[in-house]
Amino acid sequence: MTQHLPLAGQKIAVLVESDFYEPEIFYYQRRFAEEGAEVHFMTRLWGQPSLTFQGHEYRAPFSVDKSFEGMSDETLRSYAAVIVPSGMVSDRLRYTSDVRELSPATAFMVRAFAEPDVLKGIICHGLWLMASAPETVRGRQLVVHNNLHGDALNMGAQYVDQDVVIDGDLITGRTGGHHHLFARQIIDTLIARSKTAEVPA
Repeated sequence: MTQHLPLAGQKIAVLVESDFYEPEIFYYQRRFAEEGAEVHFMTRLWGQPSLTFQGHEYRAPFSVDKSFEGMSDETLRSYAAVIVPSGMVSDRLRYTSDVRELSPATAFMVRAFAEPDVLKGIICHGLWLMASAPETVRGRQLVVHNNLHGDALNMGAQYVDQDVVIDGDLITGRTGGHHHLFARQIIDTLIARSKTAEVPA
């Protein structure tokens, strides 16, 4: 008996750097695949073929060989969702040697925000990555870690006191510990989008 995989043929990108929250990243690795999605972990490779990062809780290694740098618009649009996880990932990825320029990861996410068909998922401290591009979340409903409540307000966002918040093509989660609820909402939203796309006009 062939099992139906509702997200078969869809790709999900997850950004990664050092001090990632292992339970979250390892959960995404398996959970989205259970639904049939292809999960791509991406980072800034700094000219290297791959980089191995260490997790925050257990110093567990995690190797990444895909980069968002130089990605074409066509390739970006081929992703059903792009996720900015919790932990220190976003703080490390928002580094830029020239403060007059956006970091490559922030610039990539700005491009993703310009694509309504690409679902954006940001959880916990992930909002740090968008601090240099507040227009991406200005006026939008979201939730963040309590420590970033002031950041969200300063960016012009509308804070909502819920574990997971949906605002169109943006899904946000409160903390890394809520990654299972966050992932569930991303899966449900992608399945709903797929069903809508299947309905003939």
